[in-house]
Amino acid sequence: MGDIKVLVTGASIAGPALAHWLCRRGAEVTVVEQAPALRPGGQAVDARGVAKEVIRRMGLDAAVRAACTNTAGAYSVDAEGSVLETHRAEDNDGDGYVSEIEILRGDLAQVLYDDTSQQVEYVFGDRIAELAQDADGVDVTFASGEERRFDLVIGADGLHSALRGMVFGPRERYLRHLGLVLAFFTVPNEFGLDGWMYDYQDAGRWAGLRPVPDATKAIAMLSFPAADFEIDHRDVEAQKRLLREQMAGFGWETARILAHLDDSPDFYLDQVAQVVMEDWHDGRVGLLGDAAFSASPMSGAGTGLALVGAYLLAGELAAAGWDPEAGFAGYRERMRDYVEANQEIGRMHVQMLTATPDPEPGPEPSPEPDMEHFTALIERAVGGPELPEYDGVPDAGRSGPSR
Repeated sequence: MGDIKVLVTGASIAGPALAHWLCRRGAEVTVVEQAPALRPGGQAVDARGVAKEVIRRMGLDAAVRAACTNTAGAYSVDAEGSVLETHRAEDNDGDGYVSEIEILRGDLAQVLYDDTSQQVEYVFGDRIAELAQDADGVDVTFASGEERRFDLVIGADGLHSALRGMVFGPRERYLRHLGLVLAFFTVPNEFGLDGWMYDYQDAGRWAGLRPVPDATKAIAMLSFPAADFEIDHRDVEAQKRLLREQMAGFGWETARILAHLDDSPDFYLDQVAQVVMEDWHDGRVGLLGDAAFSASPMSGAGTGLALVGAYLLAGELAAAGWDPEAGFAGYRERMRDYVEANQEIGRMHVQMLTATPDPEPGPEPSPEPDMEHFTALIERAVGGPELPEYDGVPDAGRSGPSR
């Protein structure tokens, strides 16, 4: 067992990925998750560029690829379903519009859980109710009433992070709504999907269908512009009403998709938002993934930021001898440019999606995009930060220390 005790909140992707690396670096890890069990399904997520290297270093390349959706590519279509553009998974060395490593969020969480469950203490159906830190550790009281002490506490509990609110302040201070609302949910595959994704967009609204490994099902994706977003992210019925109102009359297959809204087992709707923070730690409490630096689903980089951040956070803490100030500072220094590049891409994607053409264009043509800047931005966002080998830092291999 490790001498350093770390509590991680959240058992989706960032939390178990961090648990993997913390165990390998010699820590004793507890992951607490408010849900009663792992949540299956969810949207498809991608791993590109540097994130694929992290998966390889985890020893999970084969397991992740075996669970992939195996989407062949994507068709952009018009309102009648005629193909306008074709994107293939092998484009851009597998790092294009459709990534060669595309996997349902729940399936990736399962792979990470299976990899760590023998070395990590997982506590489901509980959460942090209170915490108090001093120079040497963090005292945590759980909602169950249990009280424990840890050396470090890391929040990997998503966009609406409860730990961030508890330690860093109200979410309004850090959440940046990008003017778009996104929904997705599972529907029967009555649309003839055969390994290809379809998407249709017009005047700021967007609808899509993507295949999943179960050929009898598909994931529907809908989005619409919204200047603000006031609906509680837990009020599902209000969210469904809003979606029906905003997508009414939209073309293509939208009406057939919405007909399955009440039958779907995994409906999700939320604002497209980013989390912007100057620092991702306060003393012995830190943040990872969407809780710290959400780039929004429109960046296509949430999984990469979580996986790369987990590798670097565990490595920097261990390399600093578990000194939180030095470890968190190293993590921030290595991640900052990668985060900022992906957040810029997320904002650009939203702007492109919500832009409406000028019905009476002026005599001056629109300025050409700065392709040199865009190319450099993609390299920063996909290529990511250098991954140190952390020579001299303990590495117990995939198995990690046993509890």
